[in-house]
Amino acid sequence: MTKAASAAAKDFAAAGVGGVHLAWADNNGIPRSRIVPVGGLADAATRGVGATSLFAVFDTHDSITYRHENLGTPSGDIRLVPVVERLRRLAGQPALAWAPVRQLTRDGDPWPYCQRAVLEAQVAEAEKRGLEFRAGYELEFAVAPAGSADVLAAPGHPGPAYSPHALVGLDGFVGALLHDFAANGLRIGQLHAEYGVAQLELSLAATDPVSAADDQLLARQTIHAAARVHGLAVSFAPLIGLGAAGNGWHLHTSVRRKGRNLLDGDGRPDGDGAGYLAGLLRDLPALTAITAPSVPSTLRLRPGYFAGAYAFWGVENREAPLRYVPGSALLGEGHANVELKTSDASANPYLALAVVLAAGMAGIEDAPALPEPIGEDPDGWTDGDREARGVCRLPANPAEQDAALVASPRIGGVLGAELLGAFRAVRASDAAWAAERTADEIVAAHLWRY
Repeated sequence: MTKAASAAAKDFAAAGVGGVHLAWADNNGIPRSRIVPVGGLADAATRGVGATSLFAVFDTHDSITYRHENLGTPSGDIRLVPVVERLRRLAGQPALAWAPVRQLTRDGDPWPYCQRAVLEAQVAEAEKRGLEFRAGYELEFAVAPAGSADVLAAPGHPGPAYSPHALVGLDGFVGALLHDFAANGLRIGQLHAEYGVAQLELSLAATDPVSAADDQLLARQTIHAAARVHGLAVSFAPLIGLGAAGNGWHLHTSVRRKGRNLLDGDGRPDGDGAGYLAGLLRDLPALTAITAPSVPSTLRLRPGYFAGAYAFWGVENREAPLRYVPGSALLGEGHANVELKTSDASANPYLALAVVLAAGMAGIEDAPALPEPIGEDPDGWTDGDREARGVCRLPANPAEQDAALVASPRIGGVLGAELLGAFRAVRASDAAWAAERTADEIVAAHLWRY
């Protein structure tokens, strides 16, 4: 890796690159980074860059909580080591390059709080079982003029939803996104004006899970940079207003064995594909505590907003938190996948994918019964009807999310005792902060955090 880093540094320097972002995401889904001069890249790849171990217990508002005993003092240091094979020059910030990092101890050993390592462990487990996963994110975000305090008061485009006319005023920004994503090695499936106020959506092409998480972080950096150049700011927050449609970062996954997509089926998955989907459904409340963990996340998960408020699955049902997308004669059988809608930018992408893979693999192993799909919005049913179909409300506040996480040893076990303890401490700190504020204040405080 030292030779590769030295060669990359030489090429970057010749191209005018001065520094490299060493990037990761914390337990609130917030990207963090350290910039090293390009001449120091090889040394960073060998020895890492120092950082406080307390990043694991930063909450969403940059307060440090000491509730987690293992990180209960200001003492401690870790090393951030760039993943050299993922180095990219940033097209929208040509003086900078970017690379995700692994978080190691000072001695170079695995650090139990490294979220990327948690996902890598689940991918390795899948390989042992002869399984191969593919994953891709859909990113929703709102645009506003730079310096805006409120997207609703100063929307970046006028709508209508899904209209080409809505984006005419954003031609320069849209063009930059298409160019910069391609230059940064990110493939977009589509980009359009979405349903919400000033909302856009783009979909990233499916790839292996670790690359998908890396790509999600790089996509954020790319979008923020393109927005700045064109006088815009972007909000990835789960909500931009209490009455507005939220920003979901929908996570699509599929699983293969010996090249065959296990989710293929005649209108619904069967066999191990059904087990995979049933595993996700079984642990959905605990999954949601990881994939949509912020206080605004719980406010976003409302009936009627295509966000996923109840635990059920459906075939192409956009109100379902687990939407099964079947293959077809036009798309091909290999296209079949499951979309998790209870996912947003406040989730650490590595942890989100790790728990999804683990829950799905447990379902393949245990083969829990998969109930019949639901094609409606269960919010219109009576309590008795929902109970009869086994449909329950997903956690609606931080306390319910924490209880669901504690109740699922499969999901908590993926993180390990140390990381789970830090994650819960951060969520408790966020909940205590929110308890003293109104819902409007909570939404406003998260608007530009991601």
